[in-house]
Amino acid sequence: MRLCATCALLLLWAALDSSEILQTAVRPDKDRTVTVSGSSDQCPVCTVGGVNDTQTSCQPSLSLVPEQEVKLLLNCSQPIGQSYTVTITSMIECTKDACSPSVLQSQPSILTELSRTFTFELKAPEKTVVGLDVTGDGLTETSQQCPDGFQYSVVASKTDAQSSTQYCRGGSVTRLDLPSETAVSLRVPPNAQVVPMLFQATPQKGRTMVVTVDPGTMVVLSRDAASPECEVCTVDGSTRSCSAEEKSLANGESSLEFSCLKPEDTFSVKMEKKIACTQSSCSPAAAQVDPELFKDFRRSLTWDISVPERTVLTLDFPSGGLKDVSAAEDCQDGYRYSVSTTKGDGTIKANSYCRGGAVSHLNLPGPATVTAEVPKGGDLDPTAFNFKAAPRGARMMSVTPDPDTIITISRVGEDPDCSVCVDPPPNQKCNPRYLQLTDTRNTSVEFTCPRPQDVFSVEINREIDCTETSCSGNIVQPESSLFPDFNRTFTWDLKVVSTRAFQLDFPEPGMRQIPNEETCPDEHTYSLVIYLRSGPATIGTFCKGGTVSTIMARYKGRVVLRVPGDAKLDPVDFKLSVGPETNMLAILKANLPRGVSDTDFLTANYPRDFPDMQQMQWNFTVPGMHNYTVSFRDHAAPECLSNEVTVEYQKPNKKVSKLTLTDPQPEHQQGNFNMVLKNCETNTTLEGLRLSYRVSVMRSGHPVLCTVDLTKHKGVSVQLEKVGSDPYCEMSVDSKVTRKIFVAAGTTARLSFLDCPNEDVRLTASKVIECQDASCTATKLTIPKLDSCLPMPLHSFTWRLNIPNDRTLDLVSPTGSLKQSLPGQKCNHSVLLHVAESDGSSVGDFCYNGDIQKVQVHTNISVTVAVKDFNRTRGPFLSVNASQEIRETIIYRVAPKVASPALLATPGWPRGMKPPTTVSWIVTVPSQYQAHLHFVNVSQPKCKKRHTAITVKTLDSEEEMMSRREDEEAEDKLVVPRSFYVNMSNCIPEDGQFSALFKVGLEKKTNLLAIVLGITGAVVLALAVLGIVCCVTRKKKTQKMNTESSIYISKGNIFRPGDRHFSKTRSDNESHVYDSIDDTMVYGHLLGDSYNTFTGPPDGGLPVVKEPDPEPEMDQYNTFLKPSETFIPSRPRTPIDRQDSLGFQDRRMVDNELYTFKSTGDINTIRLSGVDLEPEPPIMEESL
Repeated sequence: MRLCATCALLLLWAALDSSEILQTAVRPDKDRTVTVSGSSDQCPVCTVGGVNDTQTSCQPSLSLVPEQEVKLLLNCSQPIGQSYTVTITSMIECTKDACSPSVLQSQPSILTELSRTFTFELKAPEKTVVGLDVTGDGLTETSQQCPDGFQYSVVASKTDAQSSTQYCRGGSVTRLDLPSETAVSLRVPPNAQVVPMLFQATPQKGRTMVVTVDPGTMVVLSRDAASPECEVCTVDGSTRSCSAEEKSLANGESSLEFSCLKPEDTFSVKMEKKIACTQSSCSPAAAQVDPELFKDFRRSLTWDISVPERTVLTLDFPSGGLKDVSAAEDCQDGYRYSVSTTKGDGTIKANSYCRGGAVSHLNLPGPATVTAEVPKGGDLDPTAFNFKAAPRGARMMSVTPDPDTIITISRVGEDPDCSVCVDPPPNQKCNPRYLQLTDTRNTSVEFTCPRPQDVFSVEINREIDCTETSCSGNIVQPESSLFPDFNRTFTWDLKVVSTRAFQLDFPEPGMRQIPNEETCPDEHTYSLVIYLRSGPATIGTFCKGGTVSTIMARYKGRVVLRVPGDAKLDPVDFKLSVGPETNMLAILKANLPRGVSDTDFLTANYPRDFPDMQQMQWNFTVPGMHNYTVSFRDHAAPECLSNEVTVEYQKPNKKVSKLTLTDPQPEHQQGNFNMVLKNCETNTTLEGLRLSYRVSVMRSGHPVLCTVDLTKHKGVSVQLEKVGSDPYCEMSVDSKVTRKIFVAAGTTARLSFLDCPNEDVRLTASKVIECQDASCTATKLTIPKLDSCLPMPLHSFTWRLNIPNDRTLDLVSPTGSLKQSLPGQKCNHSVLLHVAESDGSSVGDFCYNGDIQKVQVHTNISVTVAVKDFNRTRGPFLSVNASQEIRETIIYRVAPKVASPALLATPGWPRGMKPPTTVSWIVTVPSQYQAHLHFVNVSQPKCKKRHTAITVKTLDSEEEMMSRREDEEAEDKLVVPRSFYVNMSNCIPEDGQFSALFKVGLEKKTNLLAIVLGITGAVVLALAVLGIVCCVTRKKKTQKMNTESSIYISKGNIFRPGDRHFSKTRSDNESHVYDSIDDTMVYGHLLGDSYNTFTGPPDGGLPVVKEPDPEPEMDQYNTFLKPSETFIPSRPRTPIDRQDSLGFQDRRMVDNELYTFKSTGDINTIRLSGVDLEPEPPIMEESL
């Protein structure tokens, strides 16, 4: 047995001879636990004991008992210092008042050859912090290994060793405040010297402070989530209220106790104060703050300021300005301001600011919350900012939308806060973003801010629905008085039937197309959008002043006019109508200017894609003598899935030219042309069709030559005058450039016209007709044919008629009558005649088919005719004859129509008569009619010499029915029973003028004979019932007279003054005039039947039958027949309708026993006397 033990010991010593061996005695201090551990099984920890240290016990790790010495044997093949570790653990137990032990010592002499870790585990009451004061030079926090090998470590929990904090020697950390269960350790390398005293442990009692909170202020202390645990308590006498998370403080003084020494590292402070303002003031008016209150803490100061509705809150920051920053941006000095305000729609807008900027004044539209964030130890001014309240400015206006108009007010910006309201309180409705007005009533609109034009824009929309031929609104004119200082958008929604186009016609000078994203220089930008099944397409954007005169677009579209605020509205007065049927997307008509020009055009949607399978047309009007060139400036060709992209050029009477986008386009061509762009079905995933092109125009430089030869036209002269403003038009005569050309009668002139449009040159001609005693023959005014080389149409032609002093010019219309052009009686005939005296005094403007049968003028005159097309109408325009001299200056012979009154006026109306002249109107009134004379407008002068006179007489009487001077009052209405004349004489006026406008109407006279015959017939009918014998006798008598006819017509008594001598013929004597006619001889055969009195033709008017003028002579007055007792009453020998003549009878009357008219049958005349076949004696001049 002993032999075996000896052998084992020898073997152990043999093994130790090849390894490092450390054998030492170790005695741990009291309350220390020492653990020695080997790094592997080859490095065990052995204890040596027994007699003569012969007993050895080995294990991987060994814990030593405090205050007991033990011999250790460490034997390892590796270096001892790197293969073993020693952990020396001490427990520090603290109460609220002291720690035991209070000094954390290291026991530096134990196992110095090995790497040692001194660990101190703290144990303290709940919510008690233990402060460890570091001896020596202090510590510094690190995440790396310490260079000298002295590594400090603080582990907050035994269960979470990973969350440790590492320190090295040498630094500013001289104290560690640690809660219970925290372990503090120091690891030192082998053979390192360790100071005996490492830390001084002291339980921390926390921090106490007394604070005073102002009235109306709420203070809240909140523990930061990642901060060490700390409790805050409020002490009120013997009552304590504690919280480890949050504590609120009301106004007044409060005593606070923190369980930690540095609560500023754990808690942050929020201070909140509420302030209420009226519309005019706030109390207090400043944000006051105690700079020292919780100065060591991170503070957040908040002021909630409330104001009434429609109140502006103003903030002023006295201590330097603020700088606007984003919410994510940090302020370098830690001071940060936040201002949030509640807008009218309830949304909150927040802005952030840092110190050191230019913002010192803020206007807020409503309640606001201001927050100032202050870093630890940060200084504050006692007055953070000032504020005041004032009523918010508003703007009110009255709006009345037009019918079919919608007004939309929309917000375009977020700031400032503003609402739009409709109707007055208490029924007022407000909206911060949108308002639409459709009622045509007067509506009160109020904006809750002083400058709503900065916040809102206005759209004024009108819907115009067109039928196939007309539109509900022909003239499109925007309302200029609505919202003049707002950004305005006027829109017209247009619609026609799907197969037709709506047409927009623009006045001169037309429209100019610009790219869609640009605006016009005059700030009036127009755009046209049409709606296709594939979506809306923008035809183009246009400005005033260009070549586009008409745009036609298919089916449905919108015209948009955008005008900025404060721009005076000056819109284009374009007209809307229904256009023709078309399959084009749009048709643009452009009148290219004269001279040298370049005009750009764009396709629909440019620079975006032109719509698929659509075509667009441009119609170009090229000025004469100009060449045009088409050039493509920018284009893109699509990938076609079907069909192809083509450009077609169409010219009148020529074959259509089809080109591609890459083909050469027309150059240096003349004449009007149309261009059509056709798109294909495209691959929409690739670039589509677009085109921008230019049409260039230049002068061709070929003059038009014309030789005017007037030697073959007697008395004819030609005048040409440049009336247009085209600077390129050059007109010359005999190589001399001039603006006016006069080619005298009987001469020849060589004329040249270079680039002169026909409308820019006015061509007039005149002819002089001289009448001598021997050559005063009747003349018809016709226009001679001028030289065909003159390119412009004839504007007017004038005849100058010269007669001797003892002659009179008679003017008669070739159609039978003339009409004077007057207010309410304007001439709309294609021919207009202007008659004037040689000195320019107007006789009147006339056209055909009126009431004036003849105009007689006792002076030289000029007649100017204007016709729409002289190529179709060359005359004759008037028949002119020279007759005997008359006393008046002018005589108008008038035959009013039954259907409408004749409107007559003094020469040159509304200008006055030329003094001192005399004018007469001889008015023919048919039998059975009377005339109503009404002076509509009479202007009297103040006479310097003589008097004005208005005289009315019947033609058969010397008695004046009316005589009126300028200084007399007279009736303005007069009933004249027969033909009459009106004479007007002018004075030499001192002031004013003499002019008159009057009407002559016809009314049928009352037929007393028909009434008498009706009564007589009734009596006869009664007698017929009582006496049949008498009836039979009368019937026999009337049967003998059944084939005869008789008409009773009342006698006339028309005569003129001065008609004293008449020679009687058989028709003029009274031998064939009956004194009476027995009624029974006329109507007796009808007494047995019903009887209806014949009252003459219906009142609707007499049948009109044309009859040639019976006057055989043109050089003298024609007289009236003398009143006679013949069957034929006398009438004036003036042209009247045949049915008005007493020598006229309708044969349709004889087919009935009462001679009533039948519904059918031709009018035929029966002469009742031969008087009309005999010539009448002339009317002597003295009779007038």
